[in-house]
Amino acid sequence: QVQVVESGGGLVQAGGSLRLSCVASGHIGWYAMGWFRQAPGKDREFVAAITSSGGSTYYADSVKDRFTISRSNAKNTVYLQMSSLKPEDTAVYYCASGSTTTDLRSWGQGTQVTVSA
Repeated sequence: QVQVVESGGGLVQAGGSLRLSCVASGHIGWYAMGWFRQAPGKDREFVAAITSSGGSTYYADSVKDRFTISRSNAKNTVYLQMSSLKPEDTAVYYCASGSTTTDLRSWGQGTQVTVSA
């Protein structure tokens, strides 16, 4: 697995946009990648995932049509473009890598996203 560092979080008003980045310490071309989030007092939940080639993406119903996951294997970076943000999107967002999109287990430290009403 590779180590990852997330960035791009911050405070944004409802309806706004943010782009999160996840930079890996090594080549990510062999790995599926994904984003998860954890709100205060709640369990960590799946947000989005992308296959190693980038050919397939998967989203939680709660973010479908608002969030877009993408990757640049050349830059060893994964992105999460978030639009039409809602207060309920407030959470710490984590990037993860794994052998498949259903086996994402190597986590970063997270980046805080706060959406104000």
